[in-house]
Amino acid sequence: MANVITIIRIVCGLSLLFCAPFSRWFYWVYLLGGGSDVLDGYIARKTGTETESGAKLDTAADVVFFAAVLVAMMKAVHFPLWLTVWIIAIAVIKCVNVISGFVLCKRFVAAHTAANRLCGILFFIIPLCMNRVRWQFVAVLILLTCITATFAAIQEGHYIRSKKANQPKL
Repeated sequence: MANVITIIRIVCGLSLLFCAPFSRWFYWVYLLGGGSDVLDGYIARKTGTETESGAKLDTAADVVFFAAVLVAMMKAVHFPLWLTVWIIAIAVIKCVNVISGFVLCKRFVAAHTAANRLCGILFFIIPLCMNRVRWQFVAVLILLTCITATFAAIQEGHYIRSKKANQPKL
């Protein structure tokens, strides 16, 4: 059941690519996808059906969903070049972390750290604020999200390279 809910997030992410950014349909699909992110892990834990493949699917769903949201935001909002470069740099660090996990730990590593969770929460809030609050607040929220994402990516890389990634729940 938890994996079905996770797959819903993938479908929602792909569907967001066909919704007008920040439209009523966008927000319905967005909230359904975000809700599935919270619900799948909860159900897996409560039913005792947590698996490594489920964790990998969850990470893949997160990547698809948040990449789609980022594409939608970049279509609708002009990001300055420095911010676009920063976001790309974070993505590169995350990709290096995935490769490092395979090379050093001989497996896929998804570190579910507090910094990664905080980054996800901050990122999730951004679209909900678009066109609803002052742009200065959104700008600060985007900066905080990028700072948190940078820290989370570097921390994750540190854990992988120090082989702490072999510990459970990272």
